[in-house]
Amino acid sequence: MVRKFTLEYWIDDGRYVGRLKQVPGVFSQGESLEELEQNIRDAYRLMMEEQPAPQAGARTKELPIDV
Repeated sequence: MVRKFTLEYWIDDGRYVGRLKQVPGVFSQGESLEELEQNIRDAYRLMMEEQPAPQAGARTKELPIDV
């Protein structure tokens, strides 16, 4: 499955730094935009590996929350 996210990035001290806007806590950096893109993919995959397995029989539901 392919999921699409928005990469927000900027240059800090000559390095590309970025985050995935839809996934709090996924940040990375690289010497080029291409390296940042690969590093942010790796950071996302590592974060997803650390997620606990879903509870057996659990269901999901969209929950709107006003902020």
